[in-house]
Amino acid sequence: MTATKSLTWFRRAARVGALLAAIVVVVGAWVRLTDAGLGCPDWPGCYGHVHPAQVRESLASATAAYPSRPFDYQKAMHEMVHRYIASALGLVIVGLAVFALLNRRDPRQPRVLPLVALGVVCVQGALGAFTVTLLVQPLIVTLHLLGGLTTMSVLWWLSLAPARRDVKAAERPARRLAVAALAVLGLQIALGGWTSTNYAAVACPDFPTCQGSFWPHTDFKDAFVLWRGLGVDYEGGVLTAPARTAIHYTHRAVAVLAGLLLAALAVTAWRRAQTPAVRIAAGAVGAAVVLQWLIGVNLIWQGFPLALGTAHNAGAVLLLLATLALLRQLWPAGPQIGFSTADGRGRSAQPPRSP
Repeated sequence: MTATKSLTWFRRAARVGALLAAIVVVVGAWVRLTDAGLGCPDWPGCYGHVHPAQVRESLASATAAYPSRPFDYQKAMHEMVHRYIASALGLVIVGLAVFALLNRRDPRQPRVLPLVALGVVCVQGALGAFTVTLLVQPLIVTLHLLGGLTTMSVLWWLSLAPARRDVKAAERPARRLAVAALAVLGLQIALGGWTSTNYAAVACPDFPTCQGSFWPHTDFKDAFVLWRGLGVDYEGGVLTAPARTAIHYTHRAVAVLAGLLLAALAVTAWRRAQTPAVRIAAGAVGAAVVLQWLIGVNLIWQGFPLALGTAHNAGAVLLLLATLALLRQLWPAGPQIGFSTADGRGRSAQPPRSP
């Protein structure tokens, strides 16, 4: 296999990994929303078994081992499906890391990011275990969500071949805006995770007001305490109503900022685009912003149905992927240089290395 074909297959595998990571994140949200985070009170198995069906055959011993966690087949299946997909993702990432090491002599082969993805997925495994053993502690669950999105982002970036062209001055403002928008989007996703893990989504059942007011009774002091100690069962939430309202209201406020920044990014990149690919990516960001806004508003108006709650998480995934795709187009690797092209000093110039 030629070096070019090897790199093509590497990027295809990374794209498969990014798709799996996106599915893991969305299924993880579905697990949270169905209160199945503790459907299996141990890790990596479920009541000591590989599949929940096996637990049914030894229900008495499972009940004796975990008397405070009665076995629920549906919740256990939700959790184990999530773990099965995550395990498949882990295998893909290990394969990418091995491939990168074996193909390290090719200067175009990304070598650092595959190892970063491997490190992140190892941390994800530990956070998955702590999610169960620490009884869905909000900080751990939120970090687990962010770790999943980081894994997806790294794989998605690896799957996107960098544009080989000169950087145009007209596009530089859009690139700076893309970095800022990505940072605010990351903050907003973290707030979304904090809202979900503290069961604060329903704290504001109306829109655009919250509990009939534009400034409801809130408790910001208690809302963002990151660590409350060990041994607390967080399933169902432990915060007071004013603290949950503060979390939800903060999530809404930052959503406005993130939406405005991303909309400005889409317009700026569209107007300053030097290639059709940049314009397409800018359009994708704009469409993703509108879609996520529609999902979020209808989620509240329709009383927080499970399907829309899961779709809201999927919308955040799409928004992140679209923003990264635009940033990749705005961050070209420079013109392609052939392996045999001699530079001014009589040496063979090499293509720039990929991260």
